[in-house]
Amino acid sequence: MLTREAPVRVAVLCSRRAPGLLHLLQAQQRDAMPFEIVCAVTSEPDLAGADAIAAQGVPVVKHGIADFYGARGSKVYRDFHTRRVYDRATTDLLNGFRPDLVLLDGYLYLLTRPMLEQFRNRILNLHFSDLTIRRADHRPAYVGIRAVRDAIADGQHETSATVHLVNDEPDGGAPVVRSWAYPVSPLVSRARHWDATDMLKAYAYAHQEWMIRDASGPLLDAALRLVADGRVDLDELGASDPARIMPWLVDEQGRMTPPDAMRIHELLRGYKRASA
Repeated sequence: MLTREAPVRVAVLCSRRAPGLLHLLQAQQRDAMPFEIVCAVTSEPDLAGADAIAAQGVPVVKHGIADFYGARGSKVYRDFHTRRVYDRATTDLLNGFRPDLVLLDGYLYLLTRPMLEQFRNRILNLHFSDLTIRRADHRPAYVGIRAVRDAIADGQHETSATVHLVNDEPDGGAPVVRSWAYPVSPLVSRARHWDATDMLKAYAYAHQEWMIRDASGPLLDAALRLVADGRVDLDELGASDPARIMPWLVDEQGRMTPPDAMRIHELLRGYKRASA
């Protein structure tokens, strides 16, 4: 467990955008927080909002993955040996800011062993699906960058976002906190009836943007508070079966409901659905 009298130092690792980061920084300016954002390291040459982030006093460091691979004559999505070398360089960069936690916020690449070992049980990821939905093998049902589209295509009536602990399985670590629900529009069933795949893709994009713009800040704020003030023990989560972990719930007003109360809520919701 993180036990610090000073605010927990959080390094952000991102790519083209860092959803919710400005929300955190603005909240940090207004109130005394149990955490402090100490840097934003981006894998891309252009980060949306980089000037606004820097204006809040947070260093923005470019660690271009394409240039890193290009200098070695390699392809980003095919060469995981180079990815491990890149991740080792990432750990060196992050260590310069002495982080207690690493937050993946809009980061587009799988982490490899150097990062996972250097920051074991200290990496959180913002993911846009409900990671409590599991398949028969107990793996999360909706992973990766197309999770929202996949959930909608599967006929899910609502979606939610999750902040989870990172392990060596894509989006497979224990959930820490989950957002309120985002209902799927009836338009989807009509688009299916018309076999309008272009409409489905456009809707999935808009639905995901809704979630990204609306939930990211409050959800990240809640996750960092829970970890920083000791209500969530990441070492305990790292030793647990992720499929058995119930996250805290954040509502639209930023209020947090603990897991025990959430279990009762889920049971009642299941009962209401069965009775409908």
